[in-house]
Amino acid sequence: MLFIMIHQQKLTQAKTKLMLENPYFGTLVSSLSFEQNSNIASISHQNDKFIYNEEYLEVLTIDEIATHLANSAMHQALFHTTRGEGKINSVWKLASDYAINDLLIENGFVLPPLANYSSRFERLYAEEIYTILVGELDLNEDEEPKEEKEKQTEQFQEEIFSDEDYELLLEQLTNKLEKQGDLPKGIERFVKTKRKAQISWRDKLYRYVNSHAKSDYRMFPPSKKHLYRGIALPSIYGEELKIVVAIDTSASIDETLLEIFLTELYEIMQIFPQYIIELIECDAQIQNVTRLTPLEPLKTSLKGGGGTDFRPVFEYIENINEDFKFLIYFTDGMGTFPKYEPTIDTLWVMPQQKEIPFGEILAIIP
Repeated sequence: MLFIMIHQQKLTQAKTKLMLENPYFGTLVSSLSFEQNSNIASISHQNDKFIYNEEYLEVLTIDEIATHLANSAMHQALFHTTRGEGKINSVWKLASDYAINDLLIENGFVLPPLANYSSRFERLYAEEIYTILVGELDLNEDEEPKEEKEKQTEQFQEEIFSDEDYELLLEQLTNKLEKQGDLPKGIERFVKTKRKAQISWRDKLYRYVNSHAKSDYRMFPPSKKHLYRGIALPSIYGEELKIVVAIDTSASIDETLLEIFLTELYEIMQIFPQYIIELIECDAQIQNVTRLTPLEPLKTSLKGGGGTDFRPVFEYIENINEDFKFLIYFTDGMGTFPKYEPTIDTLWVMPQQKEIPFGEILAIIP
């Protein structure tokens, strides 16, 4: 009984600390009750109960317990259960945990030992992280991972409130603290994601790239990037990602769109450790060609400003006589297309849906 009282006291202290120092997170966890359960490894929660293993809680500081509480509440507040529908459950839990812990780190929280965090996923949405992890683990969404599931610090059973309850609470809380200037750092990007409830178009872009990339994923030896955290992700062997990326640099492409194009190119280079990318800058004619590799990263100031003709890019690819897997063409879609369909698979990335004579189209949201 004494130990239960001590644990209850630590949890109450952590809860109070959140209310005083981080009212946004404190309000979200204010309705939680606590329950001790020796049959779980660490922390879980269900309905309005925060369930803990007493031995695990005993080794945590008040700051670390406060982080657990904030983490649990944010998973529910951001509707991660709903957003995870149709995804591989274990990978989605890991991805959403990375996203939440990045937010907590940004706001000065102290993560418990073995918490899921990597600066690699800084300021990414859970959907984006999920896509990266699925690609690295070489998984399909219609099957669970065959390898043994990693033991996570927390098991999320996200039913603290109904979605409607949390939507109202989050809306009221955000409006109130925004007026007071007390919103947590970075929270606005999460709240906007929840309100729009949309799947990132980047998710589709990375899936397209990953589906064409032929890499061999092996568990031994594991990737050294994550071993220090006790997580064994596979190393990547085999062929490079060998593609052509064309960027429309015509006068109709504004700076905002160009920034999006370059950002997505950079992200592709970060996700795939082995790549050869033939970067073509083209308006009415090819202005510049740069070959990008891990040893020769992106260093370019885009050239152009004229009209738009897509034909020079396809003529270049045909004449270069190399085995590129596919072409990603970043453009607004307003230009002259080739008369006949080229042999190379093509993904057109543009700011709106548009009739195109060949290839696939991905409409982005600037």
